Amino acid sequence: MNHKVAINRLSSGVPGLDEILGGGLPEFSFNLIAGAPGSGKTTLAHQMMFSLAGPERLALYFTVLGEPPLKMLRYQQQFDFFNSTAINQSVRFVNLTEETLEGGLDAVLKRIASEVERCHPALVFVDSFRSLVLVGKNEDGPDAALQQFVQQLGMLMTSWEATTFLIGEYFNESGANPVFTVADGLIWLRQSVQRNSMVRKLEIMKMRGQATIPGLHTFRISSAGINVFAAAVGGSRDRADSAATQTRLSMGIPLLDEMLGGGLPNGYSVLVAGPSGSGKSILAAAFLAEGARHGESGVLAAFEQNPLRARNSGVVSLINSGRISVIENRVSDLSTDEILWLLMRDIRRLGAKRVVIDSLSGFELAVAPTFRDDFRESLSRMVATLTSSGVTLLMTCELEDRYGDLRFSPYGTAFMTDSIIVQRYIEVESRLRRLMAVVKVRGSNHSHELREFTIDSSGILIGGMLPNEEGLLGGRPTKKRSADSKHLDEVSDGAEVVLSQSGT
Repeated sequence: MNHKVAINRLSSGVPGLDEILGGGLPEFSFNLIAGAPGSGKTTLAHQMMFSLAGPERLALYFTVLGEPPLKMLRYQQQFDFFNSTAINQSVRFVNLTEETLEGGLDAVLKRIASEVERCHPALVFVDSFRSLVLVGKNEDGPDAALQQFVQQLGMLMTSWEATTFLIGEYFNESGANPVFTVADGLIWLRQSVQRNSMVRKLEIMKMRGQATIPGLHTFRISSAGINVFAAAVGGSRDRADSAATQTRLSMGIPLLDEMLGGGLPNGYSVLVAGPSGSGKSILAAAFLAEGARHGESGVLAAFEQNPLRARNSGVVSLINSGRISVIENRVSDLSTDEILWLLMRDIRRLGAKRVVIDSLSGFELAVAPTFRDDFRESLSRMVATLTSSGVTLLMTCELEDRYGDLRFSPYGTAFMTDSIIVQRYIEVESRLRRLMAVVKVRGSNHSHELREFTIDSSGILIGGMLPNEEGLLGGRPTKKRSADSKHLDEVSDGAEVVLSQSGT
């Protein structure tokens, strides 16, 4: 009978990183943290070190030819994770500059072995390891000497049962590098500047013995340290596809539930599309307020207006009381993965059941330019992840103020939502009037009527259909209203439908 050797996994102390690693850092592993200068390597190493080190787990941090420890600590102590009481207690710094300059790789290895044997550390960090690479290149047979050094260092750390991290500046991912082949784990950090945005990404290129989440994952460096945002992988749509038999949620607007066929199925995603000023944010606020009346907390991601200045005073009071949390991030280098992380954080904290993104138009402008090329794909994964987590999602979308050609979404995102509510203007006797229609409710019967609605101090009030003799669309009599209804009836899942002024 085969018995697998269990590998203990250490929590890195970096939000989001353990998830990407597949459960944490393998204990006693030999790892490399690589990337270009300024990408966050030293900050990542220090954040993990201060999180993992303690009375029963000593950490040794070796510095080579880089900045001296005092200068390094001067800047690292600005982060929240820094613990000054741990210095010279559970965290100790050793400078290897003299050994590196005078004795080369052999002297460095001997000093490391001496300190490890004397202190019995559980964690060992060598920063910057690239300095040792440069030393190795000055000797005969640099590749062979360096590979031998790394192998000896790896065996030494394994024999002492120390989890080891080599920090180095590298500019390419050449698989021929002997350091890369010997390491058990390889964490690669990248950064790029686009316009006024700094975009940082992390990749687990290698981690022996466990399944990691592949691909590039954005991360941010703040006063708290590094926060990693795992790329959304999407979730199963089984919940949404069977939701027609589940509980229906009230939208908080009289007659809209009736138009939806009895309310919005629990766990669905709904897109509310309309031109500026048509009432999308007011409908979204009513959706959240109705949930609060039924004891359901909500989360609002606001990319347009400040929600505390909303016309709905009830929503403002719910925000102030903590029943509705607001995500209002104004930085210019956002990613969809970061917004998803913020949403899921508040969903778990509040046990939220309703989520609003207001609006997709503002959301796209908020993300860094490098993420806009795959905005549609990332948004699709985010919607699937949110709905599979059990929340009901409402998103608003700004439409162009062209009365002759209105699409439900300028991003081609209508297919990824379970329901669509469209708002529009029509001109009647030189006045703009608002109409609302339910275009799609996946797997469910719903109204196909275009109903007029008004907005007053109490919110949205839905009325009836305009009489044929009164309605004008684009200056033409509405003789083809039945054609509009037939056109809506023929909307299929995933279609981008155009409601024209002429009714065709």
